[in-house]
Amino acid sequence: MINDHISDMLARIHNAYLVHKKSLTMPYTKMVKAVADVMLQEKYLAGVEEIEEKGKHKTLKLTLSYKHDQPAISSLKRISKPGVRVYRPLHSFKPVLSGLGISILSTSKGVMSDRSAKQNRVGGEVLAELW
Repeated sequence: MINDHISDMLARIHNAYLVHKKSLTMPYTKMVKAVADVMLQEKYLAGVEEIEEKGKHKTLKLTLSYKHDQPAISSLKRISKPGVRVYRPLHSFKPVLSGLGISILSTSKGVMSDRSAKQNRVGGEVLAELW
């Protein structure tokens, strides 16, 4: 049983990049799918696919992205955890790694990157940072 699906997702992605896998699967949740879609939009993943088999739970297949045999993600960090939630208003966004990374936020308008949140002028819960 998994209590924190986002932390599980980040750990699986990190471990898959360490052994240079091309893809990985994980249990499907709407939040994990939304975070994966943001990572896909920001080019940290090459593909996201829902897999539904008859009589089984849905799974999510992530295709990892590499640039010149180097992983697209060098570090993943979970910010807001189930025990300690971290919220950030619009005016207190800071660039991640001098603008080379992104923060993934859960806002009132959905899950999005910090750049999209600035454009939409919304703040929210900081789920993770990656670069």
